[in-house]
Amino acid sequence: MKQKLRHIAIISFTFCLFLVLNGCGAYSFSGANIGPDIKTFQVNYFQNNAANVQPGIDRDFTLKLQDLLLNQTSLDLVTNNGDLLYEGEIVEFYTAPITATSQSTAAQNRLTVGVNIRFYDTKIPDNDFEQRFSFYFDYPGTTQLIGSSLDSALDEIFERITQDIFNKSLAKW
Repeated sequence: MKQKLRHIAIISFTFCLFLVLNGCGAYSFSGANIGPDIKTFQVNYFQNNAANVQPGIDRDFTLKLQDLLLNQTSLDLVTNNGDLLYEGEIVEFYTAPITATSQSTAAQNRLTVGVNIRFYDTKIPDNDFEQRFSFYFDYPGTTQLIGSSLDSALDEIFERITQDIFNKSLAKW
């Protein structure tokens, strides 16, 4: 009887271990849920269609999205026929005051960037979507956002937007 209970316990433990390990098979440490038949991704160049055009942000955003996908997945970047396709355009780039001083000047400003994304999954078309993503950076009204301070602001904004795109397209958040 003792031998039989031990045998049942070993089988039960093995079965539970199999379920736990099998249940985690399609996930990565980044939270991505990528099917085994997905091997490549493609990021088309994001045109800057914002009313206020800031030179170079279209290239910077495209590279930032490519880098994030390369770093957080095991997928290969291709220039055409990717299993996953990201495309779109920058549609917003503007600065607006968010608080004022008693002298009617801006005490604090906000830089906002918005990107329209079209995502296509060639293996599972139900995953396709088109959505607008945006984020902002607040800074004192006494400073001008130029040079390295603008680069730092855009890095923060692009990091957030690209992570949101990743979460929507691959982590299914």
